[in-house]
Amino acid sequence: MSQKVLLNAKTINIILHRLACQLIENHNDFTNTVLIGLQPRGKFLANRLAEMLRTHYKIKNIQLGHLDITFYRDDFRRGEKILEANTTDIDFIVENKNIVFIDDVLYTGRSIRAALTAIQSFGRPNEIELLTLIDRRFSRHLPIQPNYRGRQVDAINEEKVKVNWMENEGEDAVYLVNS
Repeated sequence: MSQKVLLNAKTINIILHRLACQLIENHNDFTNTVLIGLQPRGKFLANRLAEMLRTHYKIKNIQLGHLDITFYRDDFRRGEKILEANTTDIDFIVENKNIVFIDDVLYTGRSIRAALTAIQSFGRPNEIELLTLIDRRFSRHLPIQPNYRGRQVDAINEEKVKVNWMENEGEDAVYLVNS
């Protein structure tokens, strides 16, 4: 198994600042916008962006939540691997809010479809957008595209995109892994 570095820590930081600025451009002071990190991996990106918006860009009223989509996935109970649920942490109303779903990699679009179903349990949002660090083109099963993307990656089916976060793996890096 070989792996190639696609993004290092410095490049990821630059991309995060660009994504934060794009969010500010579209949502101004975030009074009617909430950020929702998709569990398990999107929460690291969502936490990082929320902190960056608060500290570097002085946005005070960032509402941040984490959404578990495990039981809304269409492949739930299809494989032999037992899926482990994560926690959902949404302590605010999403009714008539603008939601930005945040995930690390957009691959087939099935996780986003599950998130669209799951969020309905918390109310009816006004609008939903998608922010991803990595957009894997040419592998979509559903017609879902990100509103904000860090980097597009063209990977063939045998290749996998692996995102490491300092908080979880001890480094910020994105790898293209050839299995």
